[in-house]
Amino acid sequence: QLADKLEKERSIKLSPDRLRRVLKKGFIWKRASPSHKGKQDPKQREIKQSDLDMLELAAAAGEIDLKYLDESGFCAWSKPSYTYYKKGQQKRIQQTKKRGRRLSIVGLFEPLSSFVYGLVIGGVDRKAYIQMMEKEAEEAAQMKRIRIIVQDNGPIHRCQEVKHLWSKWEAQGLYIFFLPKYCSEMNPIELEWQHIKEDELAGQMFEDELELAYAVIHGVEVRGKRADYPTQRIKFKSSHST
Repeated sequence: QLADKLEKERSIKLSPDRLRRVLKKGFIWKRASPSHKGKQDPKQREIKQSDLDMLELAAAAGEIDLKYLDESGFCAWSKPSYTYYKKGQQKRIQQTKKRGRRLSIVGLFEPLSSFVYGLVIGGVDRKAYIQMMEKEAEEAAQMKRIRIIVQDNGPIHRCQEVKHLWSKWEAQGLYIFFLPKYCSEMNPIELEWQHIKEDELAGQMFEDELELAYAVIHGVEVRGKRADYPTQRIKFKSSHST
């Protein structure tokens, strides 16, 4: 199609094989990913990135604990992904009887050190988030060591109930570092979600939320072993937790 378009609109004659060889020198075939870069404030991003770089240096020197928090979601019906199969055949993924409810995950990632996470049916609410942060604050107080959580500006991260707890957490040694808006690429936990979805759960269908939860747990554990960091699952005080 590109060869025909070049010939018709620009009078450039290239065979498909020749065009393919040209493209392979600088392009690869892969799935595109969404981006919010156009909505970013470059100045704000630069300032925040400089601050984050300093925190990462302090963490590398052992002066502080630096963790990255984020939420993501999984469905029983995975999106079809690229795969290899014999010529003339089509790989088909049989859908289950029902799609089921969304399974959400909230995680705290300390690169090369730990991955703490919890699962809930539906969306992660402020109660689950507060429970996780309270645990982090208690640990920081016990260790008498500053702990900083890097996160986005999600609604549950800035609701009134959470804001009232900020001073308490800071007194215990837990501080929050907010990323600039539309800058999810600054959070390395995003890459962990991507690997779990595209490598561990890709091309699978699940009968119900429980089977999906087991698959996510297994995916997190496999990812942890592959990247050589320990994983820990916490259970939330909610009837919707898994």
